[in-house]
Amino acid sequence: MKTCRSCQAILGEPVLDLGAMPLANSNLKADRLSASEPAYPLRIFFCGSCGLVQQLDFTKAEEIFDEYQYFSSYSKSWVEHARLYVDMITDRLGLDERSSVIEIASNDGYLLQFFKQKGIPALGIEPSKTVAEAAVAKGLPTLVKFFTSELARELAGRGHTADLILGNNVLAHVPNLHDFVEGLSLALKPGGVVTMEFPHLLRLLEQAQFDTIYHEHFSYFSLTAVERLFARHGLVLFDVEEIPTHGGSLRIYGRLASHPDLTITKNVLTIKLQEEKAGLDRRETYVRFAGKVDRVKKGLVKFLEKARSQKKRVVGYGAPAKGNTLLNYCGVGTDLLEYTVDASPHKQGLHLPGSHLPIHAPGRIRETKPDFVLILPWNIRDEIMGQMSYIDDWGGKFVVAIPEVKVLRPSDV
Repeated sequence: MKTCRSCQAILGEPVLDLGAMPLANSNLKADRLSASEPAYPLRIFFCGSCGLVQQLDFTKAEEIFDEYQYFSSYSKSWVEHARLYVDMITDRLGLDERSSVIEIASNDGYLLQFFKQKGIPALGIEPSKTVAEAAVAKGLPTLVKFFTSELARELAGRGHTADLILGNNVLAHVPNLHDFVEGLSLALKPGGVVTMEFPHLLRLLEQAQFDTIYHEHFSYFSLTAVERLFARHGLVLFDVEEIPTHGGSLRIYGRLASHPDLTITKNVLTIKLQEEKAGLDRRETYVRFAGKVDRVKKGLVKFLEKARSQKKRVVGYGAPAKGNTLLNYCGVGTDLLEYTVDASPHKQGLHLPGSHLPIHAPGRIRETKPDFVLILPWNIRDEIMGQMSYIDDWGGKFVVAIPEVKVLRPSDV
């Protein structure tokens, strides 16, 4: 019997079952390809009581983040997104050298570097030693720990509370939601602001973005569900923005409920009404979503099998976690996709989990001149197509699989 991670209500049968999969960021060295590969169920449950969409089969976060291989700085568009955020929030909150900023899941310092440039004191909290070391090397103070209520109390006890606490794409990674959000309320100054960014469940459903479902994402959030969660810990969401990252995300703004001047913008009500209209509070909405997922699988496999029958060469671009969900659910291996490439040297020379595709440097594509390049991180497809536009020299084309298979020419950027 499964119970909801947020409200402890008893859950019914899963609304989506993607089968057993290896951990999405567990790339393999060549000498491990013949060894048994651990796989875990990947099933999604919907809670009709609080609205939280979640996976419950694997919750040992330490095993996921111990040797993390995702370094945020290798995406130029993501770094630019961070720079624009820092400029915006600095102006909006009037941050200066007397302010205090805490970033949770600060990765390799891709965002904190911009606060440093402005002379604004900022602390990173990052559980993965591998990426935290890169931040420290840039002179960015970073604690190699998980953010918890205990850590928040420790920081507050030392007088280290924040005018701004931010977390980009961390909330979905948190197994103990209540402990995490309690920590936010403890580490925040009385007049401070919390901002969190996360992929919007509404866009995930609309665009069949099932590949964003993997073991390190414990929850899939609507604004409605997050508002209820934060309210239980004395935090009020007073504003929200829709942003284009990760196929459509939300940036929420929260304050302590005790704040004397707490005005809630109309944006909050507008998005909650959109969610209600889309049926995010109804189980049948998620059952229909499972049908979309099946159509994506059939479409991609059909395309790849046709390309193989026509002697066309297809390779991948990127080694993101979402790509591994896609490939493993669709049963795609080296028989249909020769290899993939990735800009991060931390991934090059390894092999994708499950599919065992070798990961090369991007230059491999120029060397082998494939007919098609399947873009696995479709959320930054324009950035990739701009970088790889030279495939047009030999008539190469790009392919994306989400929300449906689409062939693109380099000029389609």
